[in-house]
Amino acid sequence: MRRLPGAPPAGAGPRSPIAFLAGFAALAAAALLAFGLGAYPVSWHEILAWAAAGLTGAPSGIDRSAELVIGQIRGPRILIAVAIGAALSAAGAAYQGLFRNPLVSPDILGVSAGAAFGAVLGIFLSLPVLAVQALAFAGGLAAVGTVYAVASALRSRDPVLVLVLTGIVIGALLGAGIALVKVLADPYNQLPAITFWLLGSLSAANRADILALAPAVLLGLVPLALLRWRINVMMLGEEEARALGVDTRSLRLAVVGAATLMTASAVAVAGIVGWVGLVVPHMARLLVGPSFGLLLPASLLFGGAFLLVVDTLARTLGPTEIPLGVLTALLGAPIFIWLLATSRRQWQ
Repeated sequence: MRRLPGAPPAGAGPRSPIAFLAGFAALAAAALLAFGLGAYPVSWHEILAWAAAGLTGAPSGIDRSAELVIGQIRGPRILIAVAIGAALSAAGAAYQGLFRNPLVSPDILGVSAGAAFGAVLGIFLSLPVLAVQALAFAGGLAAVGTVYAVASALRSRDPVLVLVLTGIVIGALLGAGIALVKVLADPYNQLPAITFWLLGSLSAANRADILALAPAVLLGLVPLALLRWRINVMMLGEEEARALGVDTRSLRLAVVGAATLMTASAVAVAGIVGWVGLVVPHMARLLVGPSFGLLLPASLLFGGAFLLVVDTLARTLGPTEIPLGVLTALLGAPIFIWLLATSRRQWQ
């Protein structure tokens, strides 16, 4: 039996506060580990002293090298990893709720493919880093705009299905464009850079990336938070939502635009980071239930913690840094299979 949008959803009972406390604890523990682990080990005492000095303005009393590692190198990277993980997870939760499909992820409408094509083109043209990121961002937004325009022109009784299928087609075309650029690229300089970027990495993260990423992520989160109850209504189905007074077309456009903005900004900074927007929303839904008002903050918490742990493993497991896309696939695939086996009833 379907519940009304205002009714308490399954899983939103006593487990929810515990789940949020666990999310905050996981994020804090992941941040401490990320600050401490690396080629230059930093103790918890030094981390706490640095944080206290930042809050009070008093001298930290720790070694200057430790201060530089914490504040200039690992600090920005940790913030960016948390922001990207949170953004991709929130986008995934929004897409899955809007399309009522547990297999939908942030790249379903061609966002990742468009951003990848823009970045690959920038690398091929030997543009500076900021220009490459700008092209990636513009490519992601342009891809979704094209998908929406084509889907709107193809009038159908099932607009959601047409939108998803159009996204798959446009994504395939952009993938072919990426392959063509790789063939034409210089195999000694450009091709390795393109391949490494497509696998995803935060090795070049800096404070400038934070200033570029944070506004886009916040701008995408605000409409999702404000439209949370309407997204719950959309989960009942297209006809039921219209009967309850929801403008489904405008809502879909707003949610897709917000989720696309966050995904494109994340891809522009870190490259292609898969599985986060697919796996983490399932994990959060299992803990707090399907209500988007609870699912959105839970996805933000667990998404940030998940990608921060993955990034810490990427830079500490071996002598050279492992691409994020490799680790997220290795960790995400078995977790997703387990989540499907344990939470499939919530989508029936």
